[in-house]
Amino acid sequence: MKIKPVYILIPVFALLSCGDPHNDETKEIKIDKEALKKQFIEANKLLAKKEADDMDAYGRQHKMNFVNTDLGLRYYIYEASIKGDSIKDKSEITIDYTVSLLDGTECYSSAGKGPKTFKVGMEDIESGIHKGVQFLKKGDKAIILLPSHLAHGLLGDMSKIPPQMPIVYDIQIHN
Repeated sequence: MKIKPVYILIPVFALLSCGDPHNDETKEIKIDKEALKKQFIEANKLLAKKEADDMDAYGRQHKMNFVNTDLGLRYYIYEASIKGDSIKDKSEITIDYTVSLLDGTECYSSAGKGPKTFKVGMEDIESGIHKGVQFLKKGDKAIILLPSHLAHGLLGDMSKIPPQMPIVYDIQIHN
């Protein structure tokens, strides 16, 4: 005996139409955008606080009195230039550098890649470096701690720097 397709479809439609329209499972999900926004803001505040605490611990551990800036970055000049010029926006500078994580894991270095030359505020490198070097003078040797939002952000660099990770720049600015 062969069953006609129409006889199969009628019971299927009947079963599907039996749902209670007032049942919460069939209602559209509504998202409270303001509450969600507040959750993200709170999560970002917690992340920023954790990074600040981690960078402060780094300074204590290494016995360095970092200067904290309004930007969230910190710098420590361990060898100041006597006669170097202040670094301004759009200045071209050359630096030797080592980039590492707060735990000391080295990620990049000019020893392997060579010195980096760039125009301050104009090149595609970490925004924190553009801002950090403007607290320094040519010839200075310094350590700059960059919070993740001034380094590689939410995603890291997709290679050696993990997501949401502050980084340490040990730099020497050439005269």
